Amino acid sequence: MSRDPSTVLWLIDAFRGSKAMFTAVALGVFDRLQSRADTAERVAEEIGADPGALERLLDACAGLGLLEKCQGSYRNAPPATEFLCRSSPTSLAGYVLYSDSALYPMWADLEGAVREGSHRWERTFGAAAPIFSHFFRTEEAKRDFISGMHGFGLLSSPAVVAAFDLSRFRRLADLGGATGHLALAACDRYPDLRCVVFELPEVVALGRDYVGRSPHPGRIEIVAGDFFRDPLPVADLYALGRILHDWREDMIQLLLRRVFESLPSGGAILLAEKLLSEDKTGPLPALLQSLNMLVCTEGRERTIAEYASLLQNAGFSEVEGRWTGAPLDAVLAVKR
Repeated sequence: MSRDPSTVLWLIDAFRGSKAMFTAVALGVFDRLQSRADTAERVAEEIGADPGALERLLDACAGLGLLEKCQGSYRNAPPATEFLCRSSPTSLAGYVLYSDSALYPMWADLEGAVREGSHRWERTFGAAAPIFSHFFRTEEAKRDFISGMHGFGLLSSPAVVAAFDLSRFRRLADLGGATGHLALAACDRYPDLRCVVFELPEVVALGRDYVGRSPHPGRIEIVAGDFFRDPLPVADLYALGRILHDWREDMIQLLLRRVFESLPSGGAILLAEKLLSEDKTGPLPALLQSLNMLVCTEGRERTIAEYASLLQNAGFSEVEGRWTGAPLDAVLAVKR
């Protein structure tokens, strides 16, 4: 019988490391140390923190591999420079802030979500409005959230558009495509493809900013609209990235049927989601994301077979799913 407690001990402490990173990002520690190394005392004075307490936080971040410490001064380690500074083009700081301010408080009541089978949004924040409206409550909150989604997309979208040969398609419409990271990755890989990103009006300006600074501003159009209500852009390939996992099945069927009806024969839909194994024992990131959907939304993660059932009910055929090795996997289905 094994008496190795390492897994249990690691999980007991795991949230402490996450919260240490969340707090350092929220305090602006990595932004402050981006340009030069400095002492805990000087950083504390600039960000308004207790020097002794901040030193403990900085030491913990050094232990986590996020900072380097030399002769009493701290500087960013490469992961912090690339992913935790707001000015980095590959920053995940917005996603960290969203995890800290929204996800962390709701996960504190995971027990209630499991007992009741419902999300924790209203119980945690006392607001009946959808979770997504919280992310747009201020211009700064909106930019942080969109920036976080962009950073996450940069890690996922190149693998998603490479999962299948999409060279036969001529126009991709990414529904809810935010900053256009998937469209940009598709343009990188398929030189003859043109794209349209279909997003809510309050996101369009940010999307145009990101696309305007990309290598493909002339090949990607940003159009305002609601994919549940407004006419969809004309395309022979539609993409839905991290969309279906947010919704209950009747809303998913509504959206899939709208896409199916908008496609020409031979057109297809590309889904970017975390895929569960058929026995639902892995992969671990997908299992934890499914719990996250329980805590946050009415949705969940699914197996390839479950996505195939949803897509076939909407009229699609030739459904294929592939694990990509990236944070998101890919499913492709064709209209015949």
